[in-house]
Amino acid sequence: MNSKSPAHRRTGRRVAVAAGLVLAVGLGVSTQVPAQASVHAPAKASAAAPQSVSGTTGQVVTRVADFYGAYIDAFHDYADPDVTLAAALRKHYLTPDFARRLAAWEKENGEDGVLRAQNVPAKWTVGDNGAVGNGHEVVVTLTFGSGETTTKIKLFVLVERYNHIVDIGTTSAR
Repeated sequence: MNSKSPAHRRTGRRVAVAAGLVLAVGLGVSTQVPAQASVHAPAKASAAAPQSVSGTTGQVVTRVADFYGAYIDAFHDYADPDVTLAAALRKHYLTPDFARRLAAWEKENGEDGVLRAQNVPAKWTVGDNGAVGNGHEVVVTLTFGSGETTTKIKLFVLVERYNHIVDIGTTSAR
Protein backbone atom coordinates (compact mmCIF):
# COMPACT_ATOMS: atom_id res chain seq x y z
CA MET A 1 0.00 0.00 0.00
CA ASN A 2 1.56 3.31 -1.07
CA SER A 3 0.98 6.71 0.51
CA LYS A 4 -1.47 7.70 -2.24
CA SER A 5 -3.73 4.63 -1.94
CA PRO A 6 -7.32 5.23 -0.68
CA ALA A 7 -6.79 2.88 2.30
CA HIS A 8 -3.76 4.83 3.48
CA ARG A 9 -5.59 8.17 3.12
CA ARG A 10 -8.56 6.86 5.19
CA THR A 11 -6.22 5.67 7.94
CA GLY A 12 -4.47 9.02 7.89
CA ARG A 13 -7.81 10.83 8.14
CA ARG A 14 -8.93 8.62 11.04
CA VAL A 15 -5.73 9.38 12.92
CA ALA A 16 -6.11 13.10 12.22
CA VAL A 17 -9.78 13.10 13.29
CA ALA A 18 -9.00 11.08 16.43
CA ALA A 19 -6.11 13.42 17.30
CA GLY A 20 -8.39 16.42 16.73
CA LEU A 21 -11.07 14.98 19.01
CA VAL A 22 -8.54 14.25 21.74
CA LEU A 23 -7.16 17.76 21.41
CA ALA A 24 -10.65 19.34 21.39
CA VAL A 25 -11.80 17.35 24.41
CA GLY A 26 -8.57 18.10 26.22
CA LEU A 27 -8.80 21.80 25.46
CA GLY A 28 -12.51 21.87 26.24
CA VAL A 29 -11.98 20.43 29.69
CA SER A 30 -9.02 22.62 30.46
CA THR A 31 -10.81 25.81 29.37
CA GLN A 32 -14.16 24.92 30.92
CA VAL A 33 -12.87 24.38 34.44
CA PRO A 34 -11.41 27.89 34.85
CA ALA A 35 -14.46 29.39 33.13
CA GLN A 36 -16.82 27.58 35.48
CA ALA A 37 -14.74 28.55 38.48
CA SER A 38 -14.76 32.20 37.45
CA VAL A 39 -18.53 32.22 36.93
CA HIS A 40 -19.30 30.85 40.38
CA ALA A 41 -16.52 32.51 42.35
CA PRO A 42 -17.54 35.75 44.13
CA ALA A 43 -15.62 38.88 43.29
CA LYS A 44 -12.81 39.41 45.77
CA ALA A 45 -12.54 42.86 47.26
CA SER A 46 -9.41 41.91 49.16
CA ALA A 47 -7.23 38.95 49.98
CA ALA A 48 -9.66 37.97 52.77
CA ALA A 49 -11.33 34.58 52.99
CA PRO A 50 -14.39 33.97 50.80
CA GLN A 51 -17.59 35.54 52.08
CA SER A 52 -20.19 33.35 53.72
CA VAL A 53 -23.79 34.03 54.67
CA SER A 54 -25.87 31.65 56.74
CA GLY A 55 -29.18 31.65 58.52
CA THR A 56 -31.57 29.55 60.51
CA THR A 57 -35.26 29.06 59.82
CA GLY A 58 -37.31 30.76 62.50
CA GLN A 59 -34.42 32.88 63.78
CA VAL A 60 -35.40 36.55 64.13
CA VAL A 61 -32.05 37.93 62.96
CA THR A 62 -32.16 35.75 59.83
CA ARG A 63 -35.73 36.84 59.11
CA VAL A 64 -34.89 40.53 59.36
CA ALA A 65 -31.73 40.02 57.25
CA ASP A 66 -33.81 38.23 54.60
CA PHE A 67 -36.32 41.07 54.57
CA TYR A 68 -33.75 43.83 54.28
CA GLY A 69 -31.70 41.96 51.66
CA ALA A 70 -34.73 41.34 49.45
CA TYR A 71 -36.14 44.84 50.02
CA ILE A 72 -32.86 46.52 49.08
CA ASP A 73 -32.52 44.26 46.03
CA ALA A 74 -36.02 45.30 44.90
CA PHE A 75 -34.89 48.95 44.79
CA HIS A 76 -31.26 48.40 43.73
CA ASP A 77 -32.01 49.02 40.05
CA TYR A 78 -32.69 52.78 40.17
CA ALA A 79 -33.90 52.87 36.56
CA ASP A 80 -36.46 50.11 37.10
CA PRO A 81 -37.11 49.41 40.80
CA ASP A 82 -39.47 46.53 41.54
CA VAL A 83 -42.12 48.34 43.58
CA THR A 84 -44.47 45.36 43.30
CA LEU A 85 -41.92 43.15 45.04
CA ALA A 86 -41.26 45.79 47.69
CA ALA A 87 -44.99 46.04 48.42
CA ALA A 88 -45.30 42.25 48.65
CA LEU A 89 -42.34 42.08 51.02
CA ARG A 90 -43.89 44.73 53.26
CA LYS A 91 -47.19 42.84 53.30
CA HIS A 92 -45.41 39.60 54.21
CA TYR A 93 -43.01 40.89 56.87
CA LEU A 94 -44.80 43.86 58.49
CA THR A 95 -47.89 43.77 60.68
CA PRO A 96 -50.84 45.59 59.07
CA ASP A 97 -50.89 48.14 61.89
CA PHE A 98 -47.21 48.95 61.48
CA ALA A 99 -47.57 49.12 57.67
CA ARG A 100 -50.21 51.85 58.13
CA ARG A 101 -48.05 53.78 60.62
CA LEU A 102 -45.05 53.44 58.31
CA ALA A 103 -47.02 54.78 55.33
CA ALA A 104 -48.03 57.82 57.41
CA TRP A 105 -44.39 58.34 58.49
CA GLU A 106 -43.27 58.17 54.84
CA LYS A 107 -45.87 60.71 53.74
CA GLU A 108 -44.77 63.10 56.49
CA ASN A 109 -41.00 62.65 55.98
CA GLY A 110 -40.70 62.07 52.22
CA GLU A 111 -38.44 59.03 52.69
CA ASP A 112 -38.70 55.28 52.48
CA GLY A 113 -39.64 54.20 56.00
CA VAL A 114 -37.96 50.81 55.87
CA LEU A 115 -34.61 52.35 54.88
CA ARG A 116 -35.18 55.75 56.52
CA ALA A 117 -33.67 57.29 53.41
CA GLN A 118 -34.44 58.40 49.86
CA ASN A 119 -31.84 56.14 48.28
CA VAL A 120 -30.54 52.59 48.57
CA PRO A 121 -27.63 51.60 50.85
CA ALA A 122 -24.43 50.16 49.43
CA LYS A 123 -24.01 47.79 52.39
CA TRP A 124 -25.92 46.59 55.40
CA THR A 125 -25.38 44.48 58.48
CA VAL A 126 -27.91 42.85 60.76
CA GLY A 127 -27.29 41.88 64.38
CA ASP A 128 -29.14 40.68 67.45
CA ASN A 129 -30.01 43.19 70.16
CA GLY A 130 -31.92 40.82 72.45
CA ALA A 131 -35.40 40.33 73.81
CA VAL A 132 -37.68 43.32 74.38
CA GLY A 133 -40.96 42.59 76.16
CA ASN A 134 -42.79 39.91 74.15
CA GLY A 135 -40.66 40.60 71.07
CA HIS A 136 -37.09 40.77 69.90
CA GLU A 137 -34.99 43.70 68.73
CA VAL A 138 -32.63 43.48 65.77
CA VAL A 139 -30.12 46.18 64.83
CA VAL A 140 -29.78 46.98 61.12
CA THR A 141 -26.87 49.21 60.10
CA LEU A 142 -27.20 50.69 56.61
CA THR A 143 -24.15 52.19 54.90
CA PHE A 144 -24.79 54.74 52.15
CA GLY A 145 -22.12 55.95 49.71
CA SER A 146 -18.68 54.50 49.10
CA GLY A 147 -15.02 55.12 49.75
CA GLU A 148 -14.37 57.92 52.21
CA THR A 149 -17.81 59.48 51.75
CA THR A 150 -20.09 57.09 53.61
CA THR A 151 -22.98 57.67 55.96
CA LYS A 152 -24.27 55.03 58.36
CA ILE A 153 -27.77 54.79 59.73
CA LYS A 154 -28.54 52.45 62.60
CA LEU A 155 -32.10 51.16 62.77
CA PHE A 156 -33.75 49.19 65.54
CA VAL A 157 -36.25 46.68 64.19
CA LEU A 158 -38.75 45.28 66.68
CA VAL A 159 -40.15 41.86 65.81
CA GLU A 160 -43.14 40.34 67.58
CA ARG A 161 -43.18 36.76 68.73
CA TYR A 162 -44.89 35.65 65.49
CA ASN A 163 -41.95 37.00 63.47
CA HIS A 164 -43.64 40.07 62.03
CA ILE A 165 -42.03 43.51 62.20
CA VAL A 166 -43.99 45.82 64.50
CA ASP A 167 -41.66 48.83 64.48
CA ILE A 168 -38.56 50.32 62.84
CA GLY A 169 -36.94 53.22 64.62
CA THR A 170 -33.70 55.07 65.11
CA THR A 171 -33.62 54.48 68.85
CA SER A 172 -33.67 51.24 70.78
CA ALA A 173 -36.77 50.07 72.61
CA ARG A 174 -34.52 48.63 75.31
